Amino acid sequence: MGIRRGALPLPRSGSIRARVTLTVAGLSVLLAGMIAAGLCLLIRHRVETEIFTETRRVASEWIGSMRRDHIPPPAPTARVPLVQLTDSQGRVVLANPVAGVQPLSTVRPTSDDRFQDVTECSGDRCVVLTAARVPSLQATEIWQGEPHYVYAGTDQPPALRGRRLELLVGASGAVLAALWTWTTWRAAGRILRPITAIGQRMSEITAHDLSLRVPQPPGRDEIARLARTANQTLDRLESAVTQQRHFAAVVSHELKSPLAGLRAGLEEALLYPEVDAREAIAGALPVADRLQQIIDELLAFARLRNTPCVSEPVDLGALVRAEVAARRGEVPVHARTEPGLWVLGSRVQLASIVTNLLVNAQRHATSKVDVTAEPVGDQALVTVLDDGDGVAEEDRERVFEPFVRLDAGRRLDPRGSGLGLALCRAIAVAHEGSLRIEESPRGARFVLRLPLLTDVAPGQEAASGSTAV
Repeated sequence: MGIRRGALPLPRSGSIRARVTLTVAGLSVLLAGMIAAGLCLLIRHRVETEIFTETRRVASEWIGSMRRDHIPPPAPTARVPLVQLTDSQGRVVLANPVAGVQPLSTVRPTSDDRFQDVTECSGDRCVVLTAARVPSLQATEIWQGEPHYVYAGTDQPPALRGRRLELLVGASGAVLAALWTWTTWRAAGRILRPITAIGQRMSEITAHDLSLRVPQPPGRDEIARLARTANQTLDRLESAVTQQRHFAAVVSHELKSPLAGLRAGLEEALLYPEVDAREAIAGALPVADRLQQIIDELLAFARLRNTPCVSEPVDLGALVRAEVAARRGEVPVHARTEPGLWVLGSRVQLASIVTNLLVNAQRHATSKVDVTAEPVGDQALVTVLDDGDGVAEEDRERVFEPFVRLDAGRRLDPRGSGLGLALCRAIAVAHEGSLRIEESPRGARFVLRLPLLTDVAPGQEAASGSTAV
């Protein structure tokens, strides 16, 4: 395994956190600036609109009360304390005491536009006012046509003076952006903390210790799913490594004994001249055959795991009949097959399953072996049943492990490798099927299940039929 401590770099959560925070901070400042600018304009417009509405009302009411024989004194209000009447030369004709004797403005509205709203600043004082022109007919009646002007206003509110409003709203926006940025920093840290923990734990996992698992946060969000997926992957990796180590140990053990016997025989032939070399070679050949058998079956395992098999439609019933017909031995084999058992797979590999099961059944049977091939639902079912002693329930899964041989198997076939049934199950799984030992009144009942192929050419289907052998 190529897993090394520190091979997986830790996620740069600080960098990600900083980038996210800077991005959010920039957006926060931009958004806060836009909101602040809009809010300033809205507040200023709203306040000035209310003031100008009141100043126009006061100016209009005073102008409306003016008569030729009587000009009443100005009537200021709490909101409009400054009211003046000036002539065309800019001299104050009439004013309330607060307004003073100096004109509030030099603005002269025309007869076409009698009202003008302005803000006049002098030194540190700014006055928001309405300049209103007395109507020409009224001016002619009172002052022989000389234009007169009325100014009604009030001191500018402190919030609107200078840039106070902008500074106040801007400061509020800056505080809001800072709070938003700080919240984002905290939230990003909280979100990335599990990722950092996962990265640290992954860096601690080595090929010598695959038992560690990444911390799994609660919930069903993306990070929790990532942690669960990583742990599931580590589970599979640990299981695969454990199986690989066990397989390597068993293979070493199985190969060690024949090699030791072969070496001992050859060394004996070399050390003792009286030993017949031909006899030594003849004795070594069975050991070499056993080694060759083990190696061939190991290569078959490797091909199943690393190379996909070539698939073709296979008439499983015809294949079973052919394999049964080819069997010879003291124990007869009776077969019953149903038509239409088409599966998709490798004919050679499927034939090897049937052959191995038949050989195993004949080896353990007492008087006969029964083989059936039939459809069950959407699966093809092949059953091989012998009338021997059967397999104990606790050993029904062990017999499919590589190099596992029960006492009965060692007695009946001392030269076996213990890979046949394991290879059969591996082929079945590679064909998306299963191979198990199921309950039976007597003997061992091996059951092979494979997915049925529903889309079969008419010519192929016609070649299949129900047959008993």
